[in-house]
Amino acid sequence: MPDVLAALPAAPAVLAARLLAWYDAGHRALPWRPEAGALGDPYRVWLSEVMLQQTTVAAVIPYFEKFLASWPTLAELAAAEDAAVMAAWAGLGYYSRARNLLACARAVAAEHGGRFPDTEEGLRALPGVGPYTAAAVAAIAFGRRAAAVDGNVERILARLTDDATPLPAFKPAARALGLALVPAERPGDFAQAAIDLGALVCRPREPDCLLCPWRDVCRARAAGTISQRPLRPPKAEKPHRRGTAFWVERDGCVWLVRRPAKGLLGGMAAFPCTEWSADPPPAALPPGWAATPLNATVRHVFTHFSLDLAVVKLSPPPQADPATAFGPGAWVPMEKIDGLPTVMEKVRAAAMGKNKTLRGDSVPSRTP
Repeated sequence: MPDVLAALPAAPAVLAARLLAWYDAGHRALPWRPEAGALGDPYRVWLSEVMLQQTTVAAVIPYFEKFLASWPTLAELAAAEDAAVMAAWAGLGYYSRARNLLACARAVAAEHGGRFPDTEEGLRALPGVGPYTAAAVAAIAFGRRAAAVDGNVERILARLTDDATPLPAFKPAARALGLALVPAERPGDFAQAAIDLGALVCRPREPDCLLCPWRDVCRARAAGTISQRPLRPPKAEKPHRRGTAFWVERDGCVWLVRRPAKGLLGGMAAFPCTEWSADPPPAALPPGWAATPLNATVRHVFTHFSLDLAVVKLSPPPQADPATAFGPGAWVPMEKIDGLPTVMEKVRAAAMGKNKTLRGDSVPSRTP
């Protein structure tokens, strides 16, 4: 700990008191956030933290409220059908989080009597709960002295200490610094204050240093290195993949399949597709089916690759079974198609002639 304390520009208690005073002077009112000084509801805190991973606060709020309206308690979420939860999650991105959400809810219901463990270690043992989420829930919902260090907090700490260690090598030091700063009193408020500081003031670009409670002791500000902290390695270029999506239509209905439970968009409703690869083979169309290639390209960026999908409309003969060509699925009336992931919503828009070229990215990381 001496090395950690030496890295800080002031005593941890002083820095924590300043941050909490700044938080008390005016902080964001969020539907999952408890009043200052109070503990949060574990279910609401956990649900919000899972949703907020790699997602904006503005995007999460309507999903959070929709989930609470559908499943007000953990027991109700644990008993929900997988397909219903995946459909409610559609559009929020990073769909493995929805699968982990269900797995965790069911584990808490079955193995912990419906109550979340109240320690960081106990929370880490739950399915899909990583170090940050465990620390955040432990601090905010149970008042435990735990360091919730995500990308926002790493950035704050790298600037506060002017640490030139590049990411991800800086992460262990950030966790140690974060824990040193967490006060014994109000650790949950401290965690939320740090989140707000990173989202609203110590932003990646154009930080508003005049509003920062640590501005006079920030070593990167004094050194003029704020834009260089944290130091990041050059981004590798994302690989590009291509494929074909099929809009199979008959009598006002469209054939939808469900993607495999594991893997990209796992468990989500989708239009049939070829494989997505750098050099996919030509799409094999069922014999006797009327095919209409569309002059539209769906473009989407996932976390690890970008994707271009050609869209082809298919009209099967009256007695043809799409399951033979594309696997199990169901005919869904066009007006009742719901719960599609974003890339499939783009396919639908292309098939229905709303856009010639549709562009879009995966959901960005947590911001205001």
